[in-house]
Amino acid sequence: MILKYQILLFYCYAKVNDPKEFRESHHSFCIENNIKGRIIVSHEGINGTISGKVKDCKEYMNNLKKNKLFKNLEFKVDNYKSNAFQKLHVRLKNEIVNSGTKNIDVINKSGKYIQPEEFKGILKNEPKDTIILDVRSNYEHEIGKFKNAITLDLENFRFFSDQIEDIEDKIDKSKKIITYCTGGIKCEKASALLISKGYKNVYQLNGGIIKYGIEEDGENFHGKCYVFDNRIVKNINKVNPTIISKCLVTREKTDRMVNCANADCNKHFPLSENGAKKYKGCCSKNCMQSPNIREYDGTGFYPKKMNGYNPLIGSKNKSRIN
Repeated sequence: MILKYQILLFYCYAKVNDPKEFRESHHSFCIENNIKGRIIVSHEGINGTISGKVKDCKEYMNNLKKNKLFKNLEFKVDNYKSNAFQKLHVRLKNEIVNSGTKNIDVINKSGKYIQPEEFKGILKNEPKDTIILDVRSNYEHEIGKFKNAITLDLENFRFFSDQIEDIEDKIDKSKKIITYCTGGIKCEKASALLISKGYKNVYQLNGGIIKYGIEEDGENFHGKCYVFDNRIVKNINKVNPTIISKCLVTREKTDRMVNCANADCNKHFPLSENGAKKYKGCCSKNCMQSPNIREYDGTGFYPKKMNGYNPLIGSKNKSRIN
């Protein structure tokens, strides 16, 4: 099968002096080059997952790399059979990943990089002086995580800073701490937050789970990786794959991640085929009885209706809207 599309995962912490102006010009560039996906622009940099045809994605990568602000930006690239997004959103926010904190110098005071090759050896050898810390949300590490990683009870990454004091019960400050996340953006900020709280020996997995999967075939990553596009989950481990998550309904092992068919709930959870039959794609009997239940088609993915969506909405250049 010829894969005509690509999915790009990327971020870069950088000082953007005029994020409003950059957001506007970047939005226009994406429209002109048929790019879809989600991009966040902030005074602290850029963060995005986008998709498009191979030639359009190459143009996108070349354009960003020409910008001196993003000279250190690294793309994680997946070839794919179709576009992984329906829409384009280029949003301006206070942070490129919401941590709920201020005045954290991620650019100059974050953890040192651990490259995937070195991390692979650490997973194999299991050194007693090293702690591997997953900084993702519950629904992410529930479907997949690295061997022997410590996970946190996080509904959202913005609550990570609130748990740092509790982490001290699990983590010896004298040990080497390696943070990781999907693509690197959360673990980079998490490492800076740990350093600000007095942790000295802090590292981060460069490029996160996705880069580790690309470069080291994902060895000793258990389960699948949650991703923020239409795929929902992605295979990472080509060496010793396992399934770690259990169906919320039947408790049998499954690596399928869905949204509850009840639109009012929309909960993210693992669901087996048997579990889907029991509650018609819902997470519970109560949800199955909701008047706002959606028809379960086997995927558990319910894209929002386009409703006349136009990518130019939100752009200053209104004259281009038909």
